[in-house]
Amino acid sequence: VQLQASGGGLVQAGGSLRLSCAARGINFSIHTIDWYRQAPGEQRGLVGSISSGGSANYADSVKGRFTISRDSARRRVYLQMHDLKPEDTAVYYCHVVRLGRAFWGQGTQVTVSS
Repeated sequence: VQLQASGGGLVQAGGSLRLSCAARGINFSIHTIDWYRQAPGEQRGLVGSISSGGSANYADSVKGRFTISRDSARRRVYLQMHDLKPEDTAVYYCHVVRLGRAFWGQGTQVTVSS
């Protein structure tokens, strides 16, 4: 299983970014894919998830600003982020559980300047 996250960068507060997670080695259409983030000195926390059917849920801190979508043909999951805040600064990871085992992508850095 390989998860490749990309799309991070430096953005000013109020700006937008779209992260992408490419998945290999799984039956993409049947798995829930999650986005997590980890800021320096903090624990990794769930940003949101998207089910195989396309239903998404989000952490309270990002509701109304972030949107998760999936493209089965491209085997990708996206995290669209709007109205970014300095507290969104973190390394963002995609995550999937397959046969009871958790797999993580390598992470992509998002830095929001004030």
